[in-house]
Amino acid sequence: MTAPKSNGLTRRGALTAAAATVVAAKTLLPSGAFAAGPGPEVAKARLGFIALTDASPLIIAKERGLFAKYGMPDVEVLKQASWAATRDNLVLGSGGGGIDGAHILSPMPYLLTTGQATGGKPTPMNILARLNTNGQAISVGNDLKAVKVGLNSAGAKAKFAQLKASGNQAKVAMTFRGGTHDLWIRYWLAAGGINPDGDVSTIVIPPPQMVANMKAGTQDAFCVGEPWNGQLINQKVGYTACLTSELWMNHPEKALGMRADWVAKYPRAAQAITMAVMEAQMWCDKMQNRPAMCSVVSGRQYINVPMNDILPRLQGTINFGDGRQAQKSPHIMKFWADNASFPFKSHDLWFLTENVRWGVLPASTNKMALVNKVNRADIWRASAKALGAPAPASDSRGVEKFFDGKVFDPANPAAYLASQPIKKMV
Repeated sequence: MTAPKSNGLTRRGALTAAAATVVAAKTLLPSGAFAAGPGPEVAKARLGFIALTDASPLIIAKERGLFAKYGMPDVEVLKQASWAATRDNLVLGSGGGGIDGAHILSPMPYLLTTGQATGGKPTPMNILARLNTNGQAISVGNDLKAVKVGLNSAGAKAKFAQLKASGNQAKVAMTFRGGTHDLWIRYWLAAGGINPDGDVSTIVIPPPQMVANMKAGTQDAFCVGEPWNGQLINQKVGYTACLTSELWMNHPEKALGMRADWVAKYPRAAQAITMAVMEAQMWCDKMQNRPAMCSVVSGRQYINVPMNDILPRLQGTINFGDGRQAQKSPHIMKFWADNASFPFKSHDLWFLTENVRWGVLPASTNKMALVNKVNRADIWRASAKALGAPAPASDSRGVEKFFDGKVFDPANPAAYLASQPIKKMV
């Protein structure tokens, strides 16, 4: 069987190059990048990831020897079956056979820290970096083409009402309650006058199972990260209604999350991991590296899909599956550009505000206190300084604007909440 090629690069060639990088890194920096001072307290950490394109910084940091470069040669990058499995393994920690940190939905560290996602037993977490912005989509079945469901979801309102009246309520899938995909699809539905808590049934499906479930006819729409939206179209099972970056351009998505007790015990190791991931993000963000990146991450041990399910959208070539085509689209996944890696506290505040909106967190939540507890922008800044990389002047990106005209001012989350006509607060 011939390995898939892209721009003359085979998967085997990319892996060989990655192995060579590891050897080179160890030769140049046998004691790690902290050789000039005290190195990381440990050489090992166990990091989880889900089979999604935005896990690439962790995978590339491992494959290109960057964890080794920064003094942690024994970091493991371990595939998780679902976000629930990621949560459960974080609760266990590596000492209990689980993991120390993960590629994770940005709101999840907050839902673990509060105990909301762990049966009321808190597992304090830290966010060390954002892994990417953009790169997700809302996909729907081909039957919704007739009512022109796209960025505007309103066309589905009558159809969903008809399904509900017949006792066959529309099923809308996302990946984790209170996670990014849950919030994107709720925002999209509500903006079109569809109540996600009454007009449809929201269900949780692991990302790699989305396409199979749509093919089986068990769901009408889903929100997930790539490459699963691209694969849906390649298999002609449905189409992309909208890209999540059309809802909110350059929106935050995944994060590098670590157990807070691990970070407290091994602060230098936490910075070493952050630096390795940041360097991987810089590499992944270069367009000339994306074919090589896809050769690695599409492999069986990682995402396990054909390269053509991943690469086009990473290069800005988007087939929406309903006749719409885009070339050189600005709606591409970013790993480093435009401060994609920096964990803006204002973004975490938006996630918490939306989770209050939908009743995942109580209205009494002290949101900024929680953000300041979980978000370790200070570690990112220290890592950037050590790397000689620029850092944003502020921990806030300021006022954010959404496709429907709504505005989120981090100085006044209450006004944003009040402006939303559909919500479920408790």
